Amino acid sequence: MALMLHRLWMLGAGCALALGAAAASAQEKRSPEYVDATRVNVPLDPWLHALDAAFVDVDKDGDLDVAVAVEYGVNRLYLNDGHGKLTWQQGALGTVVHDSEHVEAADFDRDGYMDLLFVAEDDGVHQLFLGGAGGIFTDASDRLPRHSEGNALAVGDVDGNGLPDIAIGNTNEKGAASAQNFLWLNDPARPGHFIDATATHLPKSELGTQGIVLADMDGDGDLDMVLANQDPPNALYLNDGKGHFTDASDRLEIKAPLDSREVHVFDANADSKPDIVFFNLTSNNHGWDKDPQTRLLINDGKGHWRDRTAESLPAHRFSSWGGEIVDFDHDGAPDIIVGAIQVPGFVPLQVRAWRNGGKGRFTDVTLDMIPNDTIGRSWSMAKGDLDSDGKGDLFIGQWGTQARLLLTNKVTIAKAPFPKLGK
Repeated sequence: MALMLHRLWMLGAGCALALGAAAASAQEKRSPEYVDATRVNVPLDPWLHALDAAFVDVDKDGDLDVAVAVEYGVNRLYLNDGHGKLTWQQGALGTVVHDSEHVEAADFDRDGYMDLLFVAEDDGVHQLFLGGAGGIFTDASDRLPRHSEGNALAVGDVDGNGLPDIAIGNTNEKGAASAQNFLWLNDPARPGHFIDATATHLPKSELGTQGIVLADMDGDGDLDMVLANQDPPNALYLNDGKGHFTDASDRLEIKAPLDSREVHVFDANADSKPDIVFFNLTSNNHGWDKDPQTRLLINDGKGHWRDRTAESLPAHRFSSWGGEIVDFDHDGAPDIIVGAIQVPGFVPLQVRAWRNGGKGRFTDVTLDMIPNDTIGRSWSMAKGDLDSDGKGDLFIGQWGTQARLLLTNKVTIAKAPFPKLGK
């Protein structure tokens, strides 16, 4: 994926600049929910490939900092001043350039400090940084069992021993290695070291996984695995409670072949059961191929997930490398933020906002929720309260366009009273 997109970077640069300039020059309509705080609060780097981010308090000062996975660059740590203003701590995560795709945070070694894990695609060098006092990190990448062409990452306790384990989704776009996914179990005898349990605990697969979610899909109290694959079909693996997974993909109703890049699990229709959304491409910018329509699969309560896309989601033809589930209108129903890129062409587009009516029916409310200048090649996103106002904010990763920070709007827009007329 990275090599093909890199060739198109320079071709699309002029278009990105033109669209960005047009948006910046336009009169900004104040959003009732988000304001774009990028220019003031985020280190500016319009050509950075900031593909993913994780919100985590690395220095224990009570606010969330931001770790950024960078493709063709050094991964970044942005420290938060408590009000959402981010400062780049150069060298905090090493100085070596890798091709990182995703980042997750967890206390792997159970020392009370949050650690950071990055997976890389082209060079296959995954990195583990152990957190310490004052937000100082130590490179412990040698504890990771092996390299791969990594394109997906999820962290969670799959074997029930209280320690976070690692699932990595792999691809084989260069034809030099297997696309078999990995499962690395945290060693209870040495927390922060990992046992490669792939051969004994995971089904064999070469479909090329681009997204993974660990969630309890069958209600038995353990973490199952939902996979977004670049080669059809997408997959569901069920956990026996000890970290052994079996393929139950026949429970997913997939009405069309998909090139999926990201997956989220959430309760879309308020029935207290997990539903699934897949973000998809038409192709990795090779031309028009598969239907890129975002897909929503609703839990039928009988252990299967039915495709309810046609009646539930706005129809579209853009491709999406990622998005996020947020309740942006604070009505208790989860909404969807959708990254959008025009393919073919790899043209930057406006981020979309889809509001949930409360029963899993979504409508496009982009103009009312998203500031005008959030145009780019949007990738994976992170959510959390960065400015300590008790409301969720959004960091939008980008490929070769400025990573963006949307803060919740503190301003309540009220109608001004009519002025009294003089005599």
